[in-house]
Amino acid sequence: MNTKTVSPSAIIALKEALTDVYWYKGDLRSFLSCTLGNPEILARVNWEDYKRNIVGFVVDFLAKRQDEFQPDLLKLMTEVTRIDDFSHLAQLEDGEAKVAKAKAAVIALKKLTVAHESLYEEQRKVEKRRSVAFQKLVKTTSVQDKLVELTKIYYGLLSSNDFQARGYALEKVLKELFALFDLDPKAAFKITGEQIDGAFSFDGTDYLIEAKWQKELVTTKELDSLSGKLSRKLDNTLGLYLSINGYSGMLSSCTPLVGV
Repeated sequence: MNTKTVSPSAIIALKEALTDVYWYKGDLRSFLSCTLGNPEILARVNWEDYKRNIVGFVVDFLAKRQDEFQPDLLKLMTEVTRIDDFSHLAQLEDGEAKVAKAKAAVIALKKLTVAHESLYEEQRKVEKRRSVAFQKLVKTTSVQDKLVELTKIYYGLLSSNDFQARGYALEKVLKELFALFDLDPKAAFKITGEQIDGAFSFDGTDYLIEAKWQKELVTTKELDSLSGKLSRKLDNTLGLYLSINGYSGMLSSCTPLVGV
């Protein structure tokens, strides 16, 4: 159990910075979606609530469960301190004052973030150990051979114009990839149009997965659809969205695999 936690003063500073930097809830939601990799966090948010309440809920949720979510909390603090473009605030009424307030909040958070360097160092060590363990796994002959096989199949699909056959082949690649790393892919993978729906398990948690291979970039509308499905599942059901051709708008700054 990790006994070192983020200080209360840093938690307060993070709330203030997030509230001041993003004036509109849509911008706040996009930033949080791109920054927080664990979909369980945002799946609980009431996006109809006031912005300050949303920020308070998210930060408190992370702060009260630091044994599990401290990496997410530290990442959120770091990403907020990296914000240096406040042009979206300058365009608003009293924009100059809003920019000054946001800048001051970010600077205050940055000072407190530096004081938590030991926590960041611990997290870097954890990630390094995980990376070493993963690299050791993929270097084993059987796993490596299977990865090479799946990679060849996937690259072969890139030049295919048979969309239906391509979809079924991608479904097979995903199922076998999940099985290779003991993610227990469920048998109920199915194809609907250009979308693959399925499920897998990781560390005792069930995940729904949606994968799309379409010409258009995936938008928040598709991600919200998956989020709606998750809200009707049990609390321990999370989600993973895979878009082969990427994401549009502010989602483009997210990783290629986006959990919702």
